[in-house]
Amino acid sequence: MTFKGPSRSLKLAVAAVFAALIALGTILSFPLPPPVFELTWAPAVYLALAALSDRWTALSATAIGSFIGEFYNVSFKAGGSPIYPFGMLWARAPEALIVAWGANRGGKWLVASMVAATVYETLAFFISDGLFYTYGLFGYGSPVSLYTGFLAAIGDFATMADLAFIPVALVIIYAARPAFRRLGFLTKP
Repeated sequence: MTFKGPSRSLKLAVAAVFAALIALGTILSFPLPPPVFELTWAPAVYLALAALSDRWTALSATAIGSFIGEFYNVSFKAGGSPIYPFGMLWARAPEALIVAWGANRGGKWLVASMVAATVYETLAFFISDGLFYTYGLFGYGSPVSLYTGFLAAIGDFATMADLAFIPVALVIIYAARPAFRRLGFLTKP
């Protein structure tokens, strides 16, 4: 008998619940100065989910939850450019794929993949913001030189503060692993 894993409806339910948690984690944030604007609780949730579920459930939940949470923040809370929710898709959603890859290879790879995912997110923000500043796109000011544009985006490296959420994600994984196994998701010990 082969293991089929969780049903599509269960995957959809898990993605919906975790998208809501990620949105809430994005909304419940600590304000920071521009260009970073905020430090959110969401990384602990989406890093853990990527290790506990399949990659597509984690990717969907991370993309939807991050977009909704950041859309709320831009619209009603912190302000900022309307491009920010789309930037969350570009920067956060692939993190789920990176962590899911590492989770399938064991504990050391899991932690390394979480670090790599955080580095990816930081570079994704830095490169896009550097280009936005350079060319004066999406309300990032007037066009400037490439050097000045990337210098203006250097604050994006504060995103590396998300590394502090890796131990929290590991605790969530440890606590939630039995439940995810009962749901039919394959998780490594």
